[in-house]
Amino acid sequence: MELAGREDDKTGQTGTVSTLSPNWLTTKLDFLVNWSRANSLWPMPFGTACCAIEFMATAASRFDLARFGMERMSFSPRQADVLICAGRLPFKLAPVIRRIYDQMPQPKWVISMGACASTGGIFDNYAMVQGIDTVVPVDVYVPGCPPRPEALIYGILMLHKKIKGETLIDAELREEKVLDNRGLRLPVERIDELSEPFGNSIHQTRSE
Repeated sequence: MELAGREDDKTGQTGTVSTLSPNWLTTKLDFLVNWSRANSLWPMPFGTACCAIEFMATAASRFDLARFGMERMSFSPRQADVLICAGRLPFKLAPVIRRIYDQMPQPKWVISMGACASTGGIFDNYAMVQGIDTVVPVDVYVPGCPPRPEALIYGILMLHKKIKGETLIDAELREEKVLDNRGLRLPVERIDELSEPFGNSIHQTRSE
């Protein structure tokens, strides 16, 4: 149910204001569901480079991911709900990570760990995917080359915060993003816009 809003004086456009607001039962149910999801994430490790070593250290005794309910590593995508791409992603592995993501059941999230996974890092060449966000949707980016375990833990806490802000009444939240005929998740214009801060040389491997 939507209620037409007033006409904007400056732009001359008419907007709509949604009258749908969460009630007490919905907010309490959202809190309970999001609390249980955030504190029982099952990671799907996708380690391809040195970031994977830092991820292994995060799961070891010194940093202990078990404090966040993540000690159960799921090497089967059908029993995982958070995909952690730790390291660079060659174009040969792009269909593999997309297939793993598609096999993961909803709800699911993605963490891009390290500069190579997020932007291609120092590997600005024809063989490397310049950002996994062109293949799978990313929820949290963890910077660093490689990031220390503390950085990954901070990224996990940011994912917890994002999960706890979700609501069950959002119908588009779990909508699957299909790939186009080029194998890209985002349109070329959007990829070029996102890659603009990193220079024109990125465009040849991210879109064109």
